[in-house]
Amino acid sequence: MQIQKSFKEVRAVGSLYLVPTPIGNLQDMTFRAIEVLKSVDVICAEDTRTTGQLLKYFDIETPQTSFHEHNAYEKIEELIELLLSGKSLAQVSDAGMPSISDPGHDLVQAALAREIPVVSLPGSSAGITALIASGIAPQPHIFYGFLPRKKGQQLSFFEAKKAYPETQIFYESPYRVLETLTTMLAVYGDRQVVLVRELTKIYEEYQRASLSELIAALEGQTIKGECLIIVAGAVVEEKSIADQDPIVLVDELITLGHKPNQAIKTVAKEYGLNRQELYQAYHEKRKEEE
Repeated sequence: MQIQKSFKEVRAVGSLYLVPTPIGNLQDMTFRAIEVLKSVDVICAEDTRTTGQLLKYFDIETPQTSFHEHNAYEKIEELIELLLSGKSLAQVSDAGMPSISDPGHDLVQAALAREIPVVSLPGSSAGITALIASGIAPQPHIFYGFLPRKKGQQLSFFEAKKAYPETQIFYESPYRVLETLTTMLAVYGDRQVVLVRELTKIYEEYQRASLSELIAALEGQTIKGECLIIVAGAVVEEKSIADQDPIVLVDELITLGHKPNQAIKTVAKEYGLNRQELYQAYHEKRKEEE
């Protein structure tokens, strides 16, 4: 067990800060994020050119070091040594929350393994930002990030997720959106979907429709910008007890190995019955049969 008191303990080691950056509009940067980027010793950036533009905009002069998926393996130990020496680091991605679609998670695990505090700052997240304005149920939801690129892999992925009742959030390239939506329709059926483009930017756009309507509207168009797909979860049909004897259902579960009380509890819960009344009815019928 590990307990981290982020701000109440004096340590000889530095802290690793996970700092979100704007997903489009630079005015979404928080005061705290700017302060942390100015105060740390080094900023670990996914792309130093992209982050450099952000730092210039806010007059932040903290030095950067490159940290991305292609150099993470050899860079992590170097960064851990800096933290152990007392230096504090901030990790940022090109946009949004770090440690999701970049190697930040590996750095977090390495830091925690050495008992280095990891502090996350709240801020921009494209998936949640789009979800709450989508019109599709925000709770419960599942965020998946980028989808598999190959059609066969996508088909398998959607087949495994098609019965999920949760709203699903995906990132997708504008070049693959139409093909992905077509595959989704084939597996999920004609559900409600929202395509979100250029979130927080001047050309921000929400297209809310059924999958078939959206596909028809997009055919022949050139889709541009960063895209999110938010699709409604599967509709879970409520079970009806009208044509079934609940006591028979209890007996079926007992035959499958359930204990009587557990079987009664399960049937009552699944069909919205009063558990105590079902318990009494079940045992009264058993007495009649003896």
